[in-house]
Amino acid sequence: MSLPKTLAVDVARNLVMVARLIDEDAEQAYAYSRIALRLASRVAAVREAAGFAAYTTQRYAEALAEFRAARRMTGSVELWPVMADCERGLGRPERALAMAGEPEVRKLDKAGQVEMRLVAAGARRDMDQLDAAIVTLQSPELASSAVHAWTPRLRYAYADALLAAGREDEAREWFGKALEADKDGVTDASDRLAELDGVEFVDALVENQNDEDENEDDANRGDEHGDAGADDKASKAAPAGDRHDAVREDGPSEA
Repeated sequence: MSLPKTLAVDVARNLVMVARLIDEDAEQAYAYSRIALRLASRVAAVREAAGFAAYTTQRYAEALAEFRAARRMTGSVELWPVMADCERGLGRPERALAMAGEPEVRKLDKAGQVEMRLVAAGARRDMDQLDAAIVTLQSPELASSAVHAWTPRLRYAYADALLAAGREDEAREWFGKALEADKDGVTDASDRLAELDGVEFVDALVENQNDEDENEDDANRGDEHGDAGADDKASKAAPAGDRHDAVREDGPSEA
């Protein structure tokens, strides 16, 4: 659908803000998406952006409605995995599993199929079917040594499932493989490995602040001791008459 030029510019500006903020300030991104939606609800890209903004802020029912609308407009199956994940978010993992078996999945590209596998495994875990979740993730894509954009997340999900099943040694191995593939830091595999190995990380900024606070406290205590010592020395150095006069001034006068 084409829009008048000025309206198209306004819509585009809001969509740019959605894309810019969605990872940093999801609520603000959602607000921009609602503006774009009011301006151009019949544009598929707007419905999709609104869907992702709602999804990121855990408004799963709203996100699912927007994704369905975008899919009706385009006929694409690209959003099928995230639609299934919305069903999980709504507490309906069985529907997510049903979607994983639909013909639409075969139409997805490799990245989409891996995403669908991740959603299906998550649904299995939602249903306390941990062993089935592990089996769901076992695939040629998992076994491949080639690294793709989805590789870190697939390996990470497998490691996390293994750990939940009590298979700690295997989990450590796969967290390590996830870390090797995760050049962009999309997972916290390094932290999970450290936890397994009993390593604790200390925030350097917090530690430095604590050190500064301790030094400031020590300095304050030193100033207090120094002032007290100076007063004591002054008292001892004062002539006896002065000390007597000071006491007499505080006490009652004699008749």
